Amino acid sequence: MGAEEDKKKKAKMARRKQEVQLQQEIETTEEWEEMIAKEGLWVVDVYQEWCGPCAAMVGNFRRLKNELGDELLHFAAAKADTVDPLDKYRGRCEPCFLLFAGGVLVGFVHGANSPVILRTITEQLAAEHKVMDGSVERKEVKDPLISNLEEREKARYDEEENEKEEEEDDDNVLDYRGERCNYGDTLTMSSQQEEEKKGFTVALIKPDAVRDGKVEEILQQMSEAGIEILAQEERQLSEEEARDFYSHLQEEDYFEDLVKFMSSGPSFALVLTKGKKGDTILHDWRDMIGPTSVEEAKDQAPDSLRAKYGSDKYMNALHGSDSPDRAAREMAFFFPDMSTPTIPIPGSRPQLQRTLALIRPDAFNKSRDEIMEKIKEAGFKVALQKEMTLTKEQAAEFYKEHTDEPYFEELITRMSSGPLMALGLARDDAVTAWRDVLGPTTNAKEEAPDSLRAQFSIEETSINQLHGSDSKETAEKEIQYFFPMEQTVAAIKPDGISTKEEIIDKIHEAGFRIAARKETTITKEIAEEFYAEHKDKEYYDDLVNHMTSGPTMFMVLSREGAVSGWRQVIGPTNPEEAKTEAPESLRAQFGQSILQNAVHGSSDASHAKNSIEKVFGQLEFNPDGTVKDEDSQTLQSEPTKEQEETAVEETQAEASDVAPELRQEGTGGTEQKSEDRAASVAKGEDKTNDNKGEDAKGEEAKEGDAKDGESKGEDKAEEQKEEDASKATEESEKKEEETKDETKKDEDTKEEDAKKDEETKKDEETKNDDETKTEQKEETKTEEQQAAS
Repeated sequence: MGAEEDKKKKAKMARRKQEVQLQQEIETTEEWEEMIAKEGLWVVDVYQEWCGPCAAMVGNFRRLKNELGDELLHFAAAKADTVDPLDKYRGRCEPCFLLFAGGVLVGFVHGANSPVILRTITEQLAAEHKVMDGSVERKEVKDPLISNLEEREKARYDEEENEKEEEEDDDNVLDYRGERCNYGDTLTMSSQQEEEKKGFTVALIKPDAVRDGKVEEILQQMSEAGIEILAQEERQLSEEEARDFYSHLQEEDYFEDLVKFMSSGPSFALVLTKGKKGDTILHDWRDMIGPTSVEEAKDQAPDSLRAKYGSDKYMNALHGSDSPDRAAREMAFFFPDMSTPTIPIPGSRPQLQRTLALIRPDAFNKSRDEIMEKIKEAGFKVALQKEMTLTKEQAAEFYKEHTDEPYFEELITRMSSGPLMALGLARDDAVTAWRDVLGPTTNAKEEAPDSLRAQFSIEETSINQLHGSDSKETAEKEIQYFFPMEQTVAAIKPDGISTKEEIIDKIHEAGFRIAARKETTITKEIAEEFYAEHKDKEYYDDLVNHMTSGPTMFMVLSREGAVSGWRQVIGPTNPEEAKTEAPESLRAQFGQSILQNAVHGSSDASHAKNSIEKVFGQLEFNPDGTVKDEDSQTLQSEPTKEQEETAVEETQAEASDVAPELRQEGTGGTEQKSEDRAASVAKGEDKTNDNKGEDAKGEEAKEGDAKDGESKGEDKAEEQKEEDASKATEESEKKEEETKDETKKDEDTKEEDAKKDEETKKDEETKNDDETKTEQKEETKTEEQQAAS
């Protein structure tokens, strides 16, 4: 019996040896990669360890191999459990045969169907011979089993990501008056461009070179070498800062001398780059400055900057970062607010930027309209606009980095000599583009005669008449200086709600942050309450029906100059008028009629504040325009009586915004006798009230766009009138309440006096009774004494 078992084992081992010789065993990823890199057609039996290869097919493979005798035909058995490229085949019990050639999948068969497998092998082997002959190209296929699995996995991944986004949104969602409000903008600007980091280095012009007056000479040589200065600052290091900056050299013998030297006078810190990617700037700058030792620099690189301007081993005039990591740390040391330079990824969407432009007083007075036309021709969108007059102190503060320049006094004198125009310009790569349009700061007429600075220069002064930010970081700071962060209320009305995503994209493109938003449907009762004062107007029913016809999305928008900026974005009240005067405005693009004009905006900062409180509750905002987290409890609270009273103001503003041409006579405008009377009156009211609004508001009215002022003026006039009436009613009610209170107090006083009199009377009667009783007792006692005697 034992001999019989040994015989069977030997036969089994012999068969296994033959199988191994026929099929190459693949159990690791490395073995798999080596196999598919080999020439020929590879038929791979993909199996799992628990079930093993498909033994039933081995005999068929051997017979086919012997019949064909083709050297291009190879067989393998691959264990899916341990080969990473086959991980998608794990957990499946069905036999699977994959055919590879030239490293790609060219065929597959699922199941142990011998005729199909052998036919597929024969066909693919013939095809591979044709590929080897160069008569056809190899065709790669995909296993539908794996493709379907990958699609399901992708769908599951997308679903999980969506759930995560919803959870993140839920973190910002709170209840207010029974409705869900989102206090946080998780959307990104649709125009934001994909970017990659750009190479840069940090350079220092040390105190010795600054003291010797070599700064301009060194900067000129940088420019000639094609080096771009991204940021620069003159700064005198303290001893503590010098120790910190050179902490990596603290073990050197000269460290203390170096610290004293670097803190002995001002240095110039610069962030440099070169070319499109900046990938060579680190080495190019170090080659340009030469070896650290001045002696070595003079000997080995006599044309280097250290050879020219250095005097000793650490007094070597210039510094350059020695690695990307060091450059990043040094940039953070000197320019903590500066972000890492980036460049657009080829093929990605262009980057929408903002920059600050100033039309200084002299040019503003003489050439404002012409300059504004040139700005539009250059493809810039005016996102922010403001007329103002700076004091001399404000001008000095804005240009404080030029304090030591010889032209500083003239600059601040001219900057404060009259009104100027501050503009927030938006365009692809706005900062660079606007600087190119402006031209050089000096000698513009000779170097760039077509530039704006050349065209609008003034003979009596060397101060150029236009300003532009020199970097993205500077642009944001300067924009915030002239246009402080502000909030306004925006609404996407029922007729515009179907295009809310497009409108929200436009909101982001215009630079607004959505600080809070909620979508709600106004009930008829609320709408009638809102528009109660317009009940006698002919458009009242249409207005109520429209505003209750579907959901409205209310939003708090944050941005510099948000109120006037949003009014400019939405355009004139009448969409037809908007298409002519402001074709890019939202009402021009999405409005259908004066009643259905898609969007609404607060007319001024006061109205915006009242509307925010009414719709969203008491909100406080961070400097970046987001809602403060610590106010979450306030957000959920019910509105105060004062907030409820502001409902009337929102009603009035909405009504005046929707149908200004249907107002009664006497609100401004000229009588018309034709069928066009309504539209004509609206236009007349807009212009008349615009003038009144400007007279009343002064400089504040100038901050909005002139066209926006047409609708804004009428809104302000109507709102002011109704606000005055509301205040008068409130004062009257208050006086009545006070009168009632005084009357009640008088009555209460009389009642109290009467009670006191009655109590006094009772006390006197009690006292008299007591006296009578005492007298009676004394009389009785006397009588008893007399009787006893």
